[in-house]
Amino acid sequence: MYPPGARHYQQMNVQTSVFDASPHQLITMLFDGLLSRLAMAKGFMSRKDYEGKSHCLGSAITIIGALQDALDLEKGGEVAANLDRLYLYMTRRVFAAGVANDPEILDEVASLVRTIKEGWDGIKEQAAVTA
Repeated sequence: MYPPGARHYQQMNVQTSVFDASPHQLITMLFDGLLSRLAMAKGFMSRKDYEGKSHCLGSAITIIGALQDALDLEKGGEVAANLDRLYLYMTRRVFAAGVANDPEILDEVASLVRTIKEGWDGIKEQAAVTA
């Protein structure tokens, strides 16, 4: 439980971070948020907290949608098209994990996210130059 006012401070801190972030940092924040929601959903699954699981999986699917929406399919060429298909696959797998209550599926999705994030982290300096 947070002390009075702490939740508000936390929300303000997140809002400030988003406002001050570069486009590259915003995508990084989405990846981090997605990994966090997947881990939390696994915990809720193990505790049989179906409401918490559903909330986290819904948030995960929303974040995947935001990542998918951020793709520039015209400029991104084959890489963007492949990511688009991968995000669609990940959405289906997260949904399947929720239906089957299967944390191993969430591990699969988290592994895919970490791989994409590693590549994204690798272009940080290039993104700063083009910004």
